[in-house]
Amino acid sequence: MGAFVYIFLGSCKDITIGPTAILSLMTQDALAGKGVDFAILLSFLTGCIISVFGILHLGFLVDFISLPVTTAFTSAAAITIAFSQLKGLLGIGGTSNDFLESWSNLVERITYVQLWDVVLGVCTIIGLLFLQKLNDIDKGRDLSGSSKARKALSKVFWFLALSRNAIACIVGTLLAYLMYTDGNAPFSLTGEIQSGLPPFSPPPFSTTYQNETYSFPEMVSALGTNIITLPLIAILESVAIAKAFAGGKPIDATQEMLALGVCNIAGSLFYGMPITGSFTRTAVNHSSGVKTTMGGLFTGALVLLALAFLTSTFFFLPKATLSAIILAAMFFMVDVSVIPLLWKTRRIDLIPYFITFLACLFIGLELGMVIGVGVNLIFILYDAARPKIIIKERSVFDMNVLLVAPQQNLMFPGAEYIREEVVQMCSESQPAVVIIDGAKVKWIDATVAKVVKLLMKDVTSSGSKFLLWRWNKQTKDTLIAMDEGLRSFFFYSETPEDVIKEAVKPHRET
Repeated sequence: MGAFVYIFLGSCKDITIGPTAILSLMTQDALAGKGVDFAILLSFLTGCIISVFGILHLGFLVDFISLPVTTAFTSAAAITIAFSQLKGLLGIGGTSNDFLESWSNLVERITYVQLWDVVLGVCTIIGLLFLQKLNDIDKGRDLSGSSKARKALSKVFWFLALSRNAIACIVGTLLAYLMYTDGNAPFSLTGEIQSGLPPFSPPPFSTTYQNETYSFPEMVSALGTNIITLPLIAILESVAIAKAFAGGKPIDATQEMLALGVCNIAGSLFYGMPITGSFTRTAVNHSSGVKTTMGGLFTGALVLLALAFLTSTFFFLPKATLSAIILAAMFFMVDVSVIPLLWKTRRIDLIPYFITFLACLFIGLELGMVIGVGVNLIFILYDAARPKIIIKERSVFDMNVLLVAPQQNLMFPGAEYIREEVVQMCSESQPAVVIIDGAKVKWIDATVAKVVKLLMKDVTSSGSKFLLWRWNKQTKDTLIAMDEGLRSFFFYSETPEDVIKEAVKPHRET
C-alpha cells in the first residue's frame, strides 16, 4: 500500500515506502508479549500522528537535518546495510541488523562460509558493476554521426544497464533451479514464502490476546512511548533518505509527512505494520534508473503478483544474488567527497558529520540521526547565545567613540552576552560615545529590547553618550514599545561622523 499511495502523494521519485529494518526492530520491541493486532494499530496511529504533523505544516522541523548529518547518515546506512548483507553473500546465515552485530556474526560464523554462495555473489557484483560501467562509458560518447547499428548497440547497453538488477535475479534463479537436485542446491535459497493477499479490514481498536481482552485505551497504554518515538523515527528516516536521493533539489518535508502518514493509515487497512522510506530499496530503485514516482506502481504490482502467483518461483532465488544486488547499490552511496568539501568551506561542520557517522555505525541509525540533529541544534543554540559582534574604537572630533556592530539578528539567548561585552569595553576604554549599529539586525525579540534599555542605562550612568544608529523600522518599533524614552536615541546619518555632528557636537559647543 505504501508503494501505491506514494505515487499520488510523494515528491521524491526514488523513494520506496515499506517495512524497514529500523522500524521492524522498533515494532518488535513495542510488541513484546503482545499480538499482531497491536502492530496493525501501531501502524494506524503512526500514520495519524505523521499526518497531523503534515497538516500542521511542521515540515520545517526537518530543515534542522543539515548536509553533514544527511551525508553522514547516508554513508553510515550504506556501510551498515552492506555489512548486513555479508551473511547472504558468504552463505553463513545468522542475524545481523546493525554494523557491530554484522561483524560479530561474521567472526562467529567465518568457518561456515559456503564456496558456491561466494562465487555466485562475487560474480553477480562484478556483472552488475560491469553493466553499469559499460553504460556510463557509452553514455559519454557522441553518437550523432554513428551508424544505425552503433546506435542500436548503444540502446542495448542502456537496456542491459537499466535492467541489470532484474537480470541478476533471473539468472540466479535459473541457475539455482537447474542445479537443484534431490532437494538440495549449491546455493542458500530464499525458500518458502507464504502466498496470498491480505484482506481489507479496519484497524483493530480492541483485541483479545492470550485470553486477555484489551480495549482501545488499554492497547494505546500498552504501546507506550512507541506511539511517539516510532513516528518521529519514521519521519527522520524517510525525509533523510529523500534528501539523500534528491540530487540537490529541494524536498517538501510537509508533503512527505502527509504522504508517509497516509501510507501508514492505508497499510493498516490491509494488516500492515508501520512503514517508512526504505534506504536499501530506494538505493536499488535509484540505481535502476527510476524517473518518476510511478515506479511505485510497478513495485506494488510486482509484489502483489509475487504474493499471488510467484512465491513458488522465488523459492529458488539465491540469497547471495539478493545480497550482491544490495551491495552493488551500496558501493555508490558512501560519499567521502563531502569531507574535503566541508574542510574547504566550514571545518566546524566536520564535527556533526563525524559524530553522526560514528553514532549511526556503532549506536544505531535511528539514534545516530537523532544525535546528529542534536549536535546541530547545539551549534545553532551556541550561535544564538554568542552572536557575532564587531566592536571598534575610533577617534571622532577628538572623542573616543566605541562602535558596536552586531552581525546577525538578535535573540534572547545572546542578549546578556552583548550587554556584558559592551559594558566591559566601556570600563576598559572609557569612551565618550557608544554607537550601536543595527544595520545588519533585521529583527529582535522583547528580551533583546529590554537588554538594550538596560545597556542604555549602563552606558549613560558611566558618563558616556548612548546612540542607536541605522536600526530598521521593525526593530525600532520593538525598542520604543519596550521604552518610549529610547525614541530620542535613534539616528540615521550616513556616517558615524555625521551621527556625532548631529547628536553630540552641538551639545558640546553649547
